[in-house]
Amino acid sequence: MSSTTITVREYAKLTTASCTPSLDTHQVSVSAFAWLCKLQGRLSKGGARLLEIEGQSWLRLNSLVGVVQTPCGTTLEVLPKTFSDASDVHSSRKLLCKMVAALLDLPGKETSTAALERFNVPLTEWVMAQFVEHLQQLLQQGLRSDYVRLDEELPFLRGQLNTLAQMRQPVTKAHLFHVRHDVFSPDQAANRLLRLALERVRKATAQPVTWRLANELSHRLNEIPPSRLPEQDWRAWGTGRLMARYQAIKPWCELVLGESMPLALKGDSLGVSLLFPMEKLFESFVTRALHKQMAKGYALHAQQRQHFLAMHCGKRMFQLEPDLVVRDSQGCAVAVLDTKWKRLEQSQSDGKSKYGIAPSDMYQMLAYGTTYMRGKGVMYLVYPRWQNFQAALAEFTLPGELQLHVVPFDLDQEELLLAQPAGFVQSYTSKIAS
Repeated sequence: MSSTTITVREYAKLTTASCTPSLDTHQVSVSAFAWLCKLQGRLSKGGARLLEIEGQSWLRLNSLVGVVQTPCGTTLEVLPKTFSDASDVHSSRKLLCKMVAALLDLPGKETSTAALERFNVPLTEWVMAQFVEHLQQLLQQGLRSDYVRLDEELPFLRGQLNTLAQMRQPVTKAHLFHVRHDVFSPDQAANRLLRLALERVRKATAQPVTWRLANELSHRLNEIPPSRLPEQDWRAWGTGRLMARYQAIKPWCELVLGESMPLALKGDSLGVSLLFPMEKLFESFVTRALHKQMAKGYALHAQQRQHFLAMHCGKRMFQLEPDLVVRDSQGCAVAVLDTKWKRLEQSQSDGKSKYGIAPSDMYQMLAYGTTYMRGKGVMYLVYPRWQNFQAALAEFTLPGELQLHVVPFDLDQEELLLAQPAGFVQSYTSKIAS
């Protein structure tokens, strides 16, 4: 079966008809087209939208990014649309890797500029390469072994005699003993999952370096069987001091096996498929960056669920959940921030366009300000920076004493571009649109 790799970006159109390939339009096979339609039907049950069907020969992707591998051998890579005229695939891949790392809270050294520079490959290949490198380091440190209880028939006594089974022993096997004993073996839950992930990488990777290392490690893990009951083994994955060496590799193993990923696809693809909502990636990316920039005496809280919009028959209804709330040392909210993965047009300031800000976003911020800020304070709507949104907009005044700032977030420098200082961040950058 021949394999085809197609690279596009968010909101691209896919068609079975002939077209000039680009990051925004690409041709796919009829079988891949049909499988993607079926996949959307499955994802829609969970409230996710990968694509929209436009006629019998066109699909329009939504804001899910990552990699999907179809049974017919097509690999569809969907990159973030950073709203730049430049179609730099390498930079988009690096950005996607950094955002996934922020979502999984991976160590910064693994997603530094130097670490990502050599990975000009799709997301799944980067994940598989990281997994085998971490597994190699783990093997150098040594795998953990546990005592495993075995029930065997042996010609000699070892451990404890299983009296009940021995009494039922047929005459033809009178020379054998039913024994129960413990052996010190690496055949334990975490190692079985690592072996299962390694075999998946060995079959799925298209990178020679990754395959050679995976093949070598597979021989070294030959005595450990792949997990046959992954869900049970995930529950048995230990914690604590004895499993400290496994902490670094666990998120990579989870990615390869599609565990705990909201849109990881299992069972009906050829290899490793990963999809992530771009809105969630952007929110996690901003959150991780701001955590590092908090000034002394302030704390950043994500996804707080403290207030509701209304009371009805004595019950609270319509829970309000802002992306980020900044609190001071006394626990008082000093700022509310909400992230939006959408491009704004700084030049479109007329009453009709409103820079591209959705009215629902303004109403949402008013609700946050009324409840979390008690009608007084500063709030921020955070959008990605791009060529037509380089600096913070003029301040919006909301009812009461609420000030709303609409600001860009620099994806490269990983910082808010504020028009004026904010006391809760250690530093700020002021950018003036050219």
